[in-house]
Parts: sequence; structure tokens; C-alpha cells
Amino acid sequence: MKKFLNKRTGILATIVLLAVAFFGFKMGDNRNFQIAKNLDIFNSIVKEVDLFYVDTIDPNKTIREGIDNMLYSLDPYTVYYPENDQDELEMMVKGTYGGIGSLIRYNPKTKYTVVAEPYEGMPAAESGLKAGDVMLEIDGKDLKGVEDVSTMLRGQVGTSFKLKVQRPGEKKPLEFTIVRRSILTPPIPYAGIVDKENKVGYINLSTFSGTPSKDFKKAFLDLKKQGITSLVIDLRGNGGGNLEEGVEIANYFIPRGKVILTTKGKTKQAASTYKTLREPIDPNIPVAVLVNSSTASASEILSGAFQDLDRGVIVGTRTFGKGLVQTTRPLPYGGMLKVTISKYYIPSGRCVQAIDYKHRNEDGSVGRMPDSLTTVFHTAAGREVRDGGGIAPDIEVKQEKIPNILFYLVRDNLIFDYATQYCLKHSTVSAPEDFVLTEADYNDFKALVKKADFKYDQQSEKILKTLKEAAEFEGYMTDASDEFKALEKKLNHNLDRDLDYFAKDIKPMIANEILKRYYYQRGGIIQQLKDDDGLKAAIGILTNPVKYKETLSVPAEKK
Repeated sequence: MKKFLNKRTGILATIVLLAVAFFGFKMGDNRNFQIAKNLDIFNSIVKEVDLFYVDTIDPNKTIREGIDNMLYSLDPYTVYYPENDQDELEMMVKGTYGGIGSLIRYNPKTKYTVVAEPYEGMPAAESGLKAGDVMLEIDGKDLKGVEDVSTMLRGQVGTSFKLKVQRPGEKKPLEFTIVRRSILTPPIPYAGIVDKENKVGYINLSTFSGTPSKDFKKAFLDLKKQGITSLVIDLRGNGGGNLEEGVEIANYFIPRGKVILTTKGKTKQAASTYKTLREPIDPNIPVAVLVNSSTASASEILSGAFQDLDRGVIVGTRTFGKGLVQTTRPLPYGGMLKVTISKYYIPSGRCVQAIDYKHRNEDGSVGRMPDSLTTVFHTAAGREVRDGGGIAPDIEVKQEKIPNILFYLVRDNLIFDYATQYCLKHSTVSAPEDFVLTEADYNDFKALVKKADFKYDQQSEKILKTLKEAAEFEGYMTDASDEFKALEKKLNHNLDRDLDYFAKDIKPMIANEILKRYYYQRGGIIQQLKDDDGLKAAIGILTNPVKYKETLSVPAEKK
């Protein structure tokens, strides 16, 4: 009987194993079948549309849009790059591209592209191009109406082309022969001492693409030689790049062997732990990190490491909240796929990802994770921090709202055009630290604005119009008509009044544009820092040792 049971048990076990293997295979096979089935359907649809659609379709354009929409439904960071469209990808990964090294902008009014900001030491600047130059021709091809001139400027390193421009103040066009070089966006556009009395150093880190850790190290060591006793790291507007670079820079301040981040994904290859591998350059120097809503990705890894390890004070506004990691995968015909493979977690164990792309609203939209659904984590010292919404600053400094008139002055290129005229009259200007826009200069700017027949929307006028419509709809207009007329008179457009009232906001923007013409990015940054609330708060905490220590400690009432 015992032998029979053993035999029966063995048969049952074999059947179970076969069933598990079969159904397991079938489940996996079913997934593969569904993929093959849908690809077959998609292939058939393309063929049918190509054969029978009333108009001739462009198969490259139609299928590309299908691919792009499919990938965008996952998240905005998973992107397909065909062989002839990989400059942007190369720029993101390596921080370099083959080109001339200049920002350009298309003017829809003139239908020409204008040189906006040549980079210092790059081919555009070295060949003699200046901001304000209007691009007329490239190798004899007329550029009027061509919006994507940047594609024509980029190309293989070492190749050359002839560029014809019309420079303001010159009667005849100028022609330049420019040789394309490998262009590296300056990762450290400015570093210096921002408070000489208290020896506060400052490093502006603009990107994590390429190898910015080398430039950061050099700038940091140079500042230490100058005797700095504390440091401000400015990550505002830094959208990230290589996460390894964030870990490397963190290691300059954080002891060896500390976990800076871990990544977790669907595959083993997506799971990694990143630790500091060397002894730090300075593990004790007080640090303040400036952040804002455009601080993202690798910038959040660095700022998050400073916060979670209580190594520095975070100053500014809540960061963007990108906790996703991408890698590139080769595709047929020279294409590349940039695909999200994991989420990353900073030292406290939290993920800063603010948007859950997997769980979308019914209309397909996505929103930030509400604070009520976030989880509490703790820093090394025990301070409470939360996941799911970027890095919340230790010291909040609210961003000033840009006046409506300033937005339209920038949009209509009036500040840019005035700076161009200013440069025609001034061959040199004083150092950025000393430059001041005079009242006479501002009066010249106001004259230019009036001559341009400048028009702009006022929010108060829009809101008043909406209020009047609501009053008419609800029957209050008859009784309130006199009040509305009085208010309309008060809120009537007055350009002179607005230019004077908002002069404190407009003047620094003009000065910034002027200084970039003479001192490139460095000049613009120095001008911005003259009246920077974030920098003031950072210097304030760094020069107050007691407050600095309290900020990085658990409050007494929570111990």
C-alpha cells in the first residue's frame, strides 16, 4: 500500500510540475503572442492606409508619429532617435555636439534667425559673430523663413561653411568662414567669491552632462586656495545629466563608503548601488545648495545627498521631482532608444519622483503626487523628509513673480534689440561687478519701446472684462455701471506709468543682456547675483554657524 501511495504521489507531483511548466510557458507565450499579434495588426493598418487612404501619406512621418505617441504614453523621457536625429541625444549624454557654439533665435516678424548669445571661446565668438547679427545665408542658401537653422549650423567636427550676416550699424552684409568644433556647454559658467568679508565661495553648476565633476573640482580647489570658509552651490535651472557625475561631486564633501543612491528596475542590470569611493576634498566646509523648480534629475541626486546626509542646507523652492533613470539601447538602421529602466532612491531611501505616469487620469493627464499620499523618511540625523515630490528646501525662498510687461518686453525682443543698440554706442563697459544702467540709458530704452508701438496684455484688464460679463449675466451691471467705468479709467493702459513702476524689474534684465555681450555667461550671472534673494538667504545661513547647525539638526521638541 505504501509503495502504491508513493507511486501515486510521484505521478501527481509530475502532473503538477508539468501543469505549472505548461501554464507558465503559456502565460509567457501569451504575452509574446499579444505583442506579435498587435505588431501584425499595426503592420496591416499601415499597409491598408498606404494603399487606400484618400491622400498619399508620408510613411516615415506617419509611423514616426505613431512611435512617438506610443512612447510618450509611457513617460516624456522615453524617446526614439533615428540615425539622422541624434544631435540632441549626444548633447544630453556627452554634453557635446558638432557646431559653432551659440544660442540663436528665430524672429517671426522678420522671418530671419538672429545670433542671440555666442559662447565664450567657441567658433561663433572666435570668428567674430556678435549677438544681434541677422543670419542671411549659409553657403549661399537664403535663410529667410527657415526656422530650423540650428540643424544647418550643426555637423561633423572639422567641416566648414560660409555664413553671411547683416550686422546692425553696418551698411553691407558681413561674411564669415566658420569651422565646426566639438561644442561643450560650459558646466561651470561662473565661480567666485560672493562675500569677501565672510569668504563665501560660489559655484554655478549648469549641467551634469559630459564630465562636469572635473570642472567642479578645479573650481572648488581654486576657491579653497583663495581662502573660502563656506560654499554656495547653485543648481537652479540645472536639469541634470549623468547620475554618476552627481555621485562624484557629492564625494568631494561626503566621506568614503556612504551610499548616495540606489536604482531599482525590472531587470538585474537596472539595479545598482552608488557609494562614495574616495576620501572627500573637504568633509567639513559649510555648504548651502540653491535649488528651484527647474532643478531636476542628477541635480536632485546631489542636493538630496546633501540633505539626507545632513551635509548641507538646501535653499530655494521645491525641486522638479524627476526620480527616473534612462539608458540608451541601439535599434536597427542606426537608431537609438532612450528608455526609462529604473527609479532612483537617495540616502534616506526615498524616491523624489513627483509624477506617477503609470496611473493616469481618465483623460490621460497626469498630476503631481499630493502631500497626503507621500511617506515620511528620515535623514541621517533624524530630520523628517518626504518622498514623491522632489527635494523640499530647508529654507524656502519664494520666487518673485515676473511682471506682465517684462514678459512681453522679452518676448518681443525689445530688451535684446536695445542691448544691440547699446553695444553700437559703447565699445567697452565697466566690469560686471561695477556696471550700472543709468537713468539716461533707461530713458533711451523707454524711447525705443514707444517707437516700436509696443502692445501688451494686462491681467487686470482681462479680469475686469470677465467680471463685467459675469455682472451682466447675473443682472448687476445696471446698478454697478458707474463703478465699472471708474475702475476702467483707473486700469487704463498707461505705458509710461508701467515702465516707471516696473523699472526695478526691467533694469536688471537690460543690464543682464548688455553684460552678456561683453562678458558672456559670466557677466550675466554676476549681474543676476547682485539682487538675488536666494543667494542672500544662502549667505545668511552660512555666516550664522548656530543657525546652520540648528537647521541640520532635529528640533528639540521632536527628539
